[in-house]
Amino acid sequence: MIGLDTNVLVRYLVQDDPVQAGKAARLIEQAADHGDRLFVSCIVLCELVWVLSGCYGATKPELVEVLGKILDTAQFEIEHKDCARAALTDFRTHRADYADCLAGRIGRALGCRSTCSFDKGAGALPTFTPL
Repeated sequence: MIGLDTNVLVRYLVQDDPVQAGKAARLIEQAADHGDRLFVSCIVLCELVWVLSGCYGATKPELVEVLGKILDTAQFEIEHKDCARAALTDFRTHRADYADCLAGRIGRALGCRSTCSFDKGAGALPTFTPL
């Protein structure tokens, strides 16, 4: 298995730097050719959303689509995949950002009754309690 950092996924998806995009594409294609899985951590998923929205102006529907494709790609081994998928559903239907959605879902999976937050967007999630 090979781990992917956020910048590799960004270059692969955005294709804004021809040299780095080419390297990212070759890495991903070679891994697929050799049957290697590509590990994507929860931190990388959250950073990906932040970079795509903050630096590239991606809209929420675009982010939902990108995350859905990543989660559906068999080549990717996603950390806490069930939580990441449930967080995507929360993100699609609530104002909270993806990181909050994922934090709440991981907390719930690990036994938390709730995650407390001052964030009003996160407080509306079923996994959070507003303070």
